Amino acid sequence: LPLHIIQRGNNRSVCFYSEDDYVFYIHLLKLLSETHGCKIHAWCLMTNHVHLLLTPTTALSACSLMKGLGQRYVQNINRTYQRTGTLWEGRYRSCLVQHESYLLACYRYIEMNPVRARMVDHPAEYRWTSYRANAQ
Repeated sequence: LPLHIIQRGNNRSVCFYSEDDYVFYIHLLKLLSETHGCKIHAWCLMTNHVHLLLTPTTALSACSLMKGLGQRYVQNINRTYQRTGTLWEGRYRSCLVQHESYLLACYRYIEMNPVRARMVDHPAEYRWTSYRANAQ
């Protein structure tokens, strides 16, 4: 079953400081999703949180992916910006997506996030989402 995963920045603070951070996270997401057996359907990287819609192929796929993402991304951020400590607000949250109608709603919810946040007028204008790959 697909999962909707949300991970927020600690105290809702920024998790992506530059364009390079977004690019690095996306690179890690692709690499680790293949390594751990997760099919990524939709994603959105907001400044202070992340949404992923994925289907794990094994019972441990999603948690292994998120553990690897968390460790490697935070290590890179801490090294790059000479900071220490946690970046994320605890463990990620996940919800099972059991019905097809909710699956489509979840795609829309994730990819419309920048529009709801009034960062852009149309989801195609936001670079850090799967909208362009899925809708265009």
